[in-house]
Amino acid sequence: MIGIGGSTIEAELNAIKPKAHLVKPIQKEEFQNRIKKACRLMKAKNAQALYLHSGTNLYYFTGTHWNSSERMVGALLFPNGEVHYIAPQFEKGTILDFMIINGEVHCWEEHESPFQLFNQTLKDNGVANGEILIDETTPFFISEGILKASPVYTLVNAKPVISGCRMIKSDAEIAIMQHAMDITLEVQKAAARILKVGITANQVVDFINEAHKRFGATSGSYFCIVLFGVDSSFPHGVSKPKNLEMNDMVLIDTGCVLHDYISDITRTYVFGEANDLQRRIWNIEKETQQAAFDAARLGNTCATIDLASRKVLESHGLGSDYKLPGLPHRTGHGIGLDIHEYPYIVKGDETVLEPGMCFSNEPMICVPNEFGVRHEDHIYMTENGPKWFTKPMYSIENPFGL
Repeated sequence: MIGIGGSTIEAELNAIKPKAHLVKPIQKEEFQNRIKKACRLMKAKNAQALYLHSGTNLYYFTGTHWNSSERMVGALLFPNGEVHYIAPQFEKGTILDFMIINGEVHCWEEHESPFQLFNQTLKDNGVANGEILIDETTPFFISEGILKASPVYTLVNAKPVISGCRMIKSDAEIAIMQHAMDITLEVQKAAARILKVGITANQVVDFINEAHKRFGATSGSYFCIVLFGVDSSFPHGVSKPKNLEMNDMVLIDTGCVLHDYISDITRTYVFGEANDLQRRIWNIEKETQQAAFDAARLGNTCATIDLASRKVLESHGLGSDYKLPGLPHRTGHGIGLDIHEYPYIVKGDETVLEPGMCFSNEPMICVPNEFGVRHEDHIYMTENGPKWFTKPMYSIENPFGL
């Protein structure tokens, strides 16, 4: 196999040069434009206010980094573009330090109710009752607390507004994701070169984490799955991964975070010489992934792509639906600030493909008690149709097209 084995962990790490700094993070003007778009969508729905909970939705619109916890931290967005933050009093200084989009910070002391403060902020901004759009990632204890504090409000899922913004990536977002994908693909190539008989999955995981760091993704791997042989037939791994043996199927699924955006690439190949079954399934996987790409046309739906994958598998006697040997899960998922986000490439998702949508193409084939093959690359939709972030695997003999 070309590009598999023959090197060492030390040599590969020493050869890496940082490149994460070559792309800019999202700028303040883009956060402002996101708020403007959200306000347009809110006005079209006659929405009075939108609550953004701490996490990726709060960051997406305001640039405020804050992890969700047992304390309520978020922001109310009004159709006039005003942002009102809700936070504990002792965190006010930190909120102000993180703040990119200016707005008044409404604070509650530890013994006070943030939910009463939330409702009072609505009233102070002219919203006395009615429906309030709420971020679907908001924990239940917060939504319940809001309703108990003031039953004059009804909470409605804000998904149409939030996903209506987040699903359509800007040029700046796509540039960051492209850079992150490029880094992870180079890490994948390096990981393939360090393989040898007896290496453990954990050794490869540790290498991939360090390699991401050396490229400049300071937090290392966002996630990493390394599977050898029969372990690869379990899509998200096993509790005790086996060590690498000659002629094992190798499946590595990993990614990193760059300026808050995530990469996610899976590569599958054989360490040694492929047998007839390995070669057959590998080639069917490649054909299936290409069929999914070909179905990703503007105006088609997400469900259309998933259907295209399953048609190819059934033509080779695999499946149907989620039956094994075959594809046990959806064909793909959206990606951006979250590794799994809208849109989802799955039966029943009638979301129509538009320019700016980004999603994975990974119609994995699992052969129980044998192995699994997953080729995962991501697509972004342009005015002229689908484009690959990274080129698909080339052949089972030369998976990286070297």
